Amino acid sequence: MASTADFKNGLCLEMNNDIWSIVEFQHVKPGKGAAFVRTKFKSLTTGKTLDKTFNAGEKVTTARVEKRPHQYLYADDMGYNFMDTNNFEQIVIEEKLIPRPDLLKEGQLCEILIHDETETPLSVELPPFVELMITYTEPGIKGDTATNALKPATLETGATVMVPLFVEQDTLIKVDTRDGSYSERVK
Repeated sequence: MASTADFKNGLCLEMNNDIWSIVEFQHVKPGKGAAFVRTKFKSLTTGKTLDKTFNAGEKVTTARVEKRPHQYLYADDMGYNFMDTNNFEQIVIEEKLIPRPDLLKEGQLCEILIHDETETPLSVELPPFVELMITYTEPGIKGDTATNALKPATLETGATVMVPLFVEQDTLIKVDTRDGSYSERVK
């Protein structure tokens, strides 16, 4: 059990027969009346969001979840296959539990959020940035640099990312996995 004073982003709670993660919260103390906490939750099983208000000091049930390091192996018709780096057990994850599966590269390390009591995977956390090779992009046109112009580029995983005009084919780039955007060239 935890109280609303223990709230922090990423804390997992059990509510409504589901496991919810706190996305954001705000402690509000109005001039008149009792204090309360506004929270925004995201379901770890369905991905739905929920806004809920708690009275200050209210008790809630925390969920026991654990982040475990896994290595991405390959994808097949059953799902995405990962290997636990501690005991080398393989696990198959559904595509809906991975935020951006098109940015997964074989051999890449990820963290999988696992419910401790049932040993079921809840979600996959990719590293914040991944380094990928551009396999195809149109050549940039000189003189078209008056604005911050972008062009599409296909990566080695099959994902398409918008990159600046100066980036060429067979260039190693860093991609932000949170929104799938170009970050920088890798030297």
